Amino acid sequence: MIDKVIRIFNIINAIQANPGISAKDLAFKCEVNIRTIYRDMDILDLIAPVQREGRGTGYRFMGKFFLYPLNFTEQEALVFSLLPSVLDKDKLPPGFDTAYDKVMGTHLKEKSRQNSIIEDITGIIQMGTPAYRKDSPNLLQPIIQAILVQRTIHTEYHTQSRNETTVRKIDPYYLVPRDQRFYLIGYCHLKQDIRTFRISRFLKAELTTQEFDKGDFNIKKYLKNTWSIEQGDKNITFKVRFSAEVARYIKEEELFVHPRMKDNKDGSMTFEVTVNNEKEFMRWILQYGPAAEILEPKSVRDSLKNQLNEWVEMYNK
Repeated sequence: MIDKVIRIFNIINAIQANPGISAKDLAFKCEVNIRTIYRDMDILDLIAPVQREGRGTGYRFMGKFFLYPLNFTEQEALVFSLLPSVLDKDKLPPGFDTAYDKVMGTHLKEKSRQNSIIEDITGIIQMGTPAYRKDSPNLLQPIIQAILVQRTIHTEYHTQSRNETTVRKIDPYYLVPRDQRFYLIGYCHLKQDIRTFRISRFLKAELTTQEFDKGDFNIKKYLKNTWSIEQGDKNITFKVRFSAEVARYIKEEELFVHPRMKDNKDGSMTFEVTVNNEKEFMRWILQYGPAAEILEPKSVRDSLKNQLNEWVEMYNK
């Protein structure tokens, strides 16, 4: 295990020093076969964005990733901290003790700095309070930290519609902002399934020592055809005509589902999209009032017409 940790650090240093270095050269530097390098790169790709453009090309880190100087995970820090107890110090070269202290001191400093950054981020993000509660704790810090280090959280989650508070263990995958709220998408151990949680409903969120792996989970696939955040169980295709007065604003909307848009001669626009939750889409459409005319499906058009008639009768009383 210690050999693997040291080898991965050597690989990181080699890629940083020689962007585009080949697997063959990495194997030579680390004194292992090329298959071992491929396995190590699979592990490294989980913690650092590694790019390889094609067969025969070398490895480089994507974006601005740079290991300065350690970026230990908790497990790696534990393994490294045990080094003095498993090595024969009599056979170590002079300077090992001071070098070891510098490495561990740097790790602790970097860990403190990371926690400070997370605190600053959560301090900037202001969260609202549900109307039924007097206060709402800002639990973004432990949740963000858990996502970064891939650790399970122990939570208390309140559902107002059922007036029920449940204790749950959640593997937090992604934090998603929607409509002035934050949602957490992750694996719920209680339900044994991927679920979406509203952050303001958490009463408590604490990191555990249990690590998790997202596996092949794909956030884009999970949210496919989801207009905002609430998933439905049936796809429905809407066709809407937006008036010329609002058509240009619709084009500037930052949407999570890609629509098909067609400009009409009179300046209006025909908007077509497939979603899996009719209610979510209707809430969005209704904010545009008569500037948005639902053309299809006919059943939704008729339902809206009946609802408008009910409103007219109610306000004429």
